[in-house]
Amino acid sequence: MQPETVKLEARPQVAPKRFVFVLLDNFTLLCFAAAVESLRIANRMAGQTLYSWTIAGDSEDGTVACSAGSRFQVDIGLEELGRDDVLIVCSGLDVQKNTSRRMLNWLRREAGRGIRIGGLCTAAYSLAKAGLLDGKRATIHWENQDSFAEEFDDVELTKSVFVIDGNRMSTAGGTSSIDLMLKIIADDYGEKLANAVADQMIYASIRTDQDTQRLSVPTRIGVRHPKLSQVIQMMEANIEEPISPATLARDVGMSTRQLERLFRRYLNRSPKRYYMELRLQKARNLLMQTDMTVINVALACGFASPSHFSKCYRAHYDTTPYRERGSHAARLSV
Repeated sequence: MQPETVKLEARPQVAPKRFVFVLLDNFTLLCFAAAVESLRIANRMAGQTLYSWTIAGDSEDGTVACSAGSRFQVDIGLEELGRDDVLIVCSGLDVQKNTSRRMLNWLRREAGRGIRIGGLCTAAYSLAKAGLLDGKRATIHWENQDSFAEEFDDVELTKSVFVIDGNRMSTAGGTSSIDLMLKIIADDYGEKLANAVADQMIYASIRTDQDTQRLSVPTRIGVRHPKLSQVIQMMEANIEEPISPATLARDVGMSTRQLERLFRRYLNRSPKRYYMELRLQKARNLLMQTDMTVINVALACGFASPSHFSKCYRAHYDTTPYRERGSHAARLSV
């Protein structure tokens, strides 16, 4: 059954706004599909074509594979776009490898023509690598936040679900594409249409750029203890210069022994062990996602010496940092 169309706010009649979705190899299907579906449903709810879209890519055989393995036929290559087009880069796994020099040059050229450009999931990396986010606010999937922050000093990285800064847009991945598109739809045609689109998608809670992308600490660890959550937040915010357990305990108003008991009871490990795991997790992300030397990775994660870092890394991951990076590079070259 055709739903009742939404009466749009009075606006001048304009041609459909075209979105050009640029797919990089290993792009995340969820992000791309969520964005396109939001536009499709907007057209359906309005009873007219407000938006159109096309798929672009840089591929010899004219297809690009998503991270789930399915291949998509592209409509156009890296050609000159219309000035009113909205260019959206869709990426996912191994974005560093899949952002080619040709792609970067094309993005810079299109940006120079004043086109609005966005990135879904990890594609903020591609935009930043092209220099399109310098001096701007942006976001990226939380797994890539550490490496992004290390590489792009001129970008104000946030943990928001999505960010719109001038003619640049970025999202954190997953369903955040929906939130970005609903914001665009609301800006173009009003909240009533955006809400109708969300309702059709069974999307009960529309997020804004003020919402953060990760679950709260209590939800993530499955424990609702205010002081434990506060300590973990302090740990996560101080990886490069770790805070001693005694200082952590004092800052939340308890003794070091009480803090030890708290971690043992709820997380089955000591505060020191938990902190070490956070630091090693960040180190692994940096090894996989950046070209930082192992020494610099060690320093960025609070290790005073490479030997101590390597010893701790081997004990936790059963391999050395050098072998980890080597095996990862080998997998990417296949």
